[in-house]
Amino acid sequence: MAVYAYLRVSTDRQDVQSQRHGILEYANAGQLGSLTFIEDEVSGRTNWRERAVGKLLTETAQSGDVIVFPEISRMARSTLQVLELLEHCAERGLIVHVAKQKMVLDSSMQSRITATVLGLAAEIEREFISLRTTEGLARRKAQGSGIGRPKGSLSLRVKLDAKETEIREYLNKGISKRSIAKLVSCAPSTLYQWLERRQLRARKVA
Repeated sequence: MAVYAYLRVSTDRQDVQSQRHGILEYANAGQLGSLTFIEDEVSGRTNWRERAVGKLLTETAQSGDVIVFPEISRMARSTLQVLELLEHCAERGLIVHVAKQKMVLDSSMQSRITATVLGLAAEIEREFISLRTTEGLARRKAQGSGIGRPKGSLSLRVKLDAKETEIREYLNKGISKRSIAKLVSCAPSTLYQWLERRQLRARKVA
């Protein structure tokens, strides 16, 4: 009997280490033995057959082998795909463990009902998160708040505020704004915006 552990992240900003840690704790507690980890970086919206888990379940794993998932949502992003995956595992005689929920899912009716409820709950939560994000952006737009980072780096603006006296002296000496930007180490556009906000003008040299 081989024991496989499937880890999946959607982006390179996510980390599989927490998933790995959860599975190792579960496997040690259940004495599952040595694990072979399968890592995948792909969206859960991609059909499971087109991911690394697809090859694992259709080609690599044999009847009687164990597949450990960190949680239901790592299987797939929809209830139907979770059920399809579990049905395939049952047909091939594969035993599915879910570490987070401490569950063993097989072909029994109880396992199917449990998988349906958990998959549906995960799908509903994703819909709520998406809805909250959309509503939040709409509210900010309605309130006149900009979406995304404003033009010009905030850190540079703070830096220019600290150099206001220095910049005023350069302006009084008639130094060009482009030259001043080089002197205070910022982009000319950032300086122009800062000067406009402060309503400062360069002194005209006679």
